[in-house]
Amino acid sequence: MALNLNSFFLYFYVSFNKNNNMIYNSLKKLIVLFLISAISLNYCFSQSKPVIGVAGISHESNSFNIKKTDLEDFGVTIGESQQERAKRFFAGSTAKTTSSGYIAGAKDFGLELYPTLVTGATPRGPVTDRAFEAMMNEILTGLKAGPKLQGILLNLHGAMVVESYPSGDEEIVRRVRNAFGAAMPIVVTHDFHANVTPKMVELCNVLITFKENPHLDTYDRGYQAADIMAKIVSGKVKPVQSIVKAPMIFNIAFQNTYAEPFLPITNESKQLEKQAGILAVSVSGGYQYSDVPSMGPSVIVVTDNNKALADKEANRLSQMLWDSREKTRISNPKPAEAVKQAMEHAGRPVVLIDMGDNIGGGSTGDSSFMLEELLKQGAQGWAMVIYDPEGYKIAQNAGVGKAFDFPVGGKMDNMHGKPVRIKGEVRSLNVGRYLETEIRHGGGRYWNMGNTAVIQVEGSTLDEPNLLLITTKPASPNSAHIFISNGVYVERQKILVVKGAIAPRAAYEPFASILISVDSPGATAINPDWFKYYNIREGLFGIEKSKK
Repeated sequence: MALNLNSFFLYFYVSFNKNNNMIYNSLKKLIVLFLISAISLNYCFSQSKPVIGVAGISHESNSFNIKKTDLEDFGVTIGESQQERAKRFFAGSTAKTTSSGYIAGAKDFGLELYPTLVTGATPRGPVTDRAFEAMMNEILTGLKAGPKLQGILLNLHGAMVVESYPSGDEEIVRRVRNAFGAAMPIVVTHDFHANVTPKMVELCNVLITFKENPHLDTYDRGYQAADIMAKIVSGKVKPVQSIVKAPMIFNIAFQNTYAEPFLPITNESKQLEKQAGILAVSVSGGYQYSDVPSMGPSVIVVTDNNKALADKEANRLSQMLWDSREKTRISNPKPAEAVKQAMEHAGRPVVLIDMGDNIGGGSTGDSSFMLEELLKQGAQGWAMVIYDPEGYKIAQNAGVGKAFDFPVGGKMDNMHGKPVRIKGEVRSLNVGRYLETEIRHGGGRYWNMGNTAVIQVEGSTLDEPNLLLITTKPASPNSAHIFISNGVYVERQKILVVKGAIAPRAAYEPFASILISVDSPGATAINPDWFKYYNIREGLFGIEKSKK
């Protein structure tokens, strides 16, 4: 068909050249432009490669963070052209993200990707209806405006809560399914912390979650999704899937898939994928800060048209989760004890993980509890990052080498402490952007924490500087370059405080003497007893006392 259409246009053009009268010459430029456009369009979308739409909204929504996530937080330009979105999408091919896995998989398996809106925002409170509806409209409009699609890849987080929808991810898939019908193959990728709903599994053909936490396999899961999509559209497989949810929370403090008790379950999921007839096996840890009915771990097994096998293995892996429940009881030190342990530890650096202020989990990034303890106990040689745009402005106005005296942190809400007065000297002012060349949590390569100021706090010495790094954007400590790019020698410091959970381990374990996970207060406190839940399922192990 493509060859015949192109031949027709070429014949039409040559005929006009042979009749060199005035009327034909006046139309020549118009015909040439039309010919080039028609052939180009025909070439792009009449090839043998199946065209696969790509869309996504990724957000991890913390029900206990009072600040909602709005459209501006996603950086979305309403009405932006598909060409601009595609340009930005393919520019990320050098990273190790889910989308870059899509791109590489499409190339290797003969798919043509048609990207529409693919966006995300820093974890925070639930997404507003305004933002959700605007982005949803962009996705559906974009997918419908493109060429005929043979499949759709949806890059979703799995723990997005919207004001009107307990599972924003499920609502996205529902609307895409309704728009394109039951015959359209839809493959969904989710984060490891997804709170997967059974309905989600019904609505899509295949659902895959990250296997690893820290998330070092994001690229692999995108690549796997593209592989399975190629097999679906070519008719090589007919996926069926099963989901089983154990009646428990798997506390985030124990969601390190490279250590007990999660490691053997992760290993088993990887082994199962080597078995004939099994296409994908996912064990998500769940996200305990979303107060929704689907909160908790999930096992999803996808097979090639073998529902009995999917059911059997999903139940078996879910039983493995349940059998490990007694190993998920927390006994982590509180801030005061954690700082004391760090000061007494012989090696360096000691990395204190401020789990109550896990920025990647939807907290504020300005908790002051750990800072307060460092000062109270007279710790020496510590470095810590805190979000405080107001504090940065004070440092900027003072200038490098000048005195700094200002209350920092504890300003976003009443969950993360009070402002702590910091006296010292402005050591440096920086732009706060850096490059991470290693594969770290999430696979990101380029990072931006906004403008930054390093304050050398009163009491510092040349041998043991106490350094407070103030940022103008909440910055997840997924890379040690959050410190290094600001002139902090991480291996020389006695104590490093990072605001995260499991994610920082990929970056800090290679050089840390010890990592201590701290049971600190905040919107991401690991102890569920800090919170009141209203919408979760009854009787979940590990959260019984917290249910109102």
